[in-house]
Amino acid sequence: MNYENYDPSFPDQPVVDQYLPIWASLPAFRSKPVFIWPDDGWTDVGNSSTLTYAQLNDSVQSISFQLLLSLKRGDTVVILCSPGLELVEIIFGCQRAGLLSVPIIPPDPSFAKENYHHLVRVLSQTKLKAAIAHHDYITRVQQYLSSPSKDERLAEMLQNLLWISTEDIKQKNVDSTAGSMFYNGSKPDELYLIQYTSGATGIPKPVLVTAGSAAHNVRTARKAYDLHPNSVIVSWLPQYHDCGLMFLLLTIVSGATCVLTSPGAFVNRPRLWLELITEFKATCTPVPSFTLPLVVKRGGVEKGSSPINLWSLRNLIIINEPIYKASVEEFLDVFKPFGLNPSSISPSYGLAENCTFVSTAWRTNDNSGNSSFPNLPSHNKLLPSARLANEEEEEDMNIIVVNEDTHEPVDDGIEGEIWVSSPSNASGYLGHSFLTQDIFKGRLSNKVGRCFVRTGDRGIVKGAERFLFVTGRCLDVVKLPNGQDMHPHYIETAAYNTCPQLIRGGCLAAFDISRMIVLVAEMQRSEKDNKILRDICEKFRETVWNQEKVELGMAVLVKSGSVPKTTSGKIQRWAAKDNFLGGKMKVLMEMKFDNYHGGLLPSPGAMILASKGRGQRTGKGREGEERGALIAEEKKENPFSLSSAPTRHPWLSRL
Repeated sequence: MNYENYDPSFPDQPVVDQYLPIWASLPAFRSKPVFIWPDDGWTDVGNSSTLTYAQLNDSVQSISFQLLLSLKRGDTVVILCSPGLELVEIIFGCQRAGLLSVPIIPPDPSFAKENYHHLVRVLSQTKLKAAIAHHDYITRVQQYLSSPSKDERLAEMLQNLLWISTEDIKQKNVDSTAGSMFYNGSKPDELYLIQYTSGATGIPKPVLVTAGSAAHNVRTARKAYDLHPNSVIVSWLPQYHDCGLMFLLLTIVSGATCVLTSPGAFVNRPRLWLELITEFKATCTPVPSFTLPLVVKRGGVEKGSSPINLWSLRNLIIINEPIYKASVEEFLDVFKPFGLNPSSISPSYGLAENCTFVSTAWRTNDNSGNSSFPNLPSHNKLLPSARLANEEEEEDMNIIVVNEDTHEPVDDGIEGEIWVSSPSNASGYLGHSFLTQDIFKGRLSNKVGRCFVRTGDRGIVKGAERFLFVTGRCLDVVKLPNGQDMHPHYIETAAYNTCPQLIRGGCLAAFDISRMIVLVAEMQRSEKDNKILRDICEKFRETVWNQEKVELGMAVLVKSGSVPKTTSGKIQRWAAKDNFLGGKMKVLMEMKFDNYHGGLLPSPGAMILASKGRGQRTGKGREGEERGALIAEEKKENPFSLSSAPTRHPWLSRL
């Protein structure tokens, strides 16, 4: 395989960590910042914590040495560190020590807020030997273990771990040249990372990643985005998995500089992202698609004391499909006066099961000009997320679209499931051998050859340039009464646009119950005026019909925080459906439209009748009866659909 090298004297390395000693040994890079963390949200360079290439290499060497005093190569450790430079050091230190690491968001160590379920999942599935955390965090865990009100099962699992303090393993008493003649860290074919899927379409699953596949993935991304030592990246994405973690690795293989902050800092003050791009003259920044409308709405461009200037951006990488053309155009209209170049728009596609990166629609050298905005084509309101290689181009990321049922390739212009085959493919799911065989060993019908990862995403290839449009997820598709399929994000987008001043953006979930389309939407505030609530529901029905020709069977307005999401902000429609049927949502109003004639419905007496402004839910006494009728009808139609695991293949989720 041929990869782009910036100096033939320093060829690409088999694992990412082996780049660090090379950069640290070069005079031009020794004191160059590799990671910068602005302190307390300050964007001033002087108020930032910095790691140079030499400092990071020394720290990683020290951490790996200290870890191997109490652990051995191949042991599995969970990393429970808050976002920051220390987390970066620990992640690379574990790779150099040859450990299998599981970085996750650390739950509150009091374990009193019901936010520790993912930690229990990790403890149960990964055969952990140790946990790495800050000293204060470990102290609070020990206090919990001595509490009489502790959860016995959780306490037993926590007590079985060796707890390692970050302060202890960061002692600067190890010669950075020790072991430099012989690399004893993770080998290309060894597992070095367990990253969990986001849970967008099912229970989060542990993906096994080798050091070699991760290195291949970021080298491919480096080439796709044309990153190099002069690149400056700004990222607020979670550093624990997927895109946020990939950009840590991508920074190293590119010899670049990366400015980091936390997702919480961005959500609290979205303008911070724009300020960091301005202050550090960033050339590249990855963001989920929901970022653009959020920043337009809450960016406070005119309110800050520091000016915004986005002229330096070369790649505004947009992830988390679907990517709506209208939201990109709106963002450009607002920020072109602040120097944003439309050609920087880089719609991209990735998933955890392929390490992260798959492809991008952006091209650095495209004489046709069709791979840059605003010349990018669109399909059903969406921008392409990738561009497939033609016969003249040499690519080792093979992307095909196949019929979900027959496993045969479909022609361009026909929607199907996206399959990916590349050296970046992860090794499978830990503890799920059948699922690994099904998802990671996909083969075309009647053909013997390479294996593909079945992504569970639907897509369509269009045009002579073979742009790939990611249209939605297989499991999220709703079945209309006429038998046609519909991606729920179209319903949700149409409904939100009816009254964006009242509904929370990105907090709507559409799903089908016995072919009745149900739409759940979060209110920005707990509105008590029933007339306003009824009007919103009626507007939903009218707009969804006018724009998408889909007839809503029921509209449900709920309080803020009721619609479940992943840690990266993706809607969990499967969980929203379960919560709705289980009566676990904080409902402000339910409206069933009694002139709905599609699908099989429970008898009118068991439903909430609410046409022509009447019939909102009248009390909790009937709630159980109404839910019971819905559940009974759903089970009659699909007897397994209400389990927490989807009935079709529990497909995949990305960053």
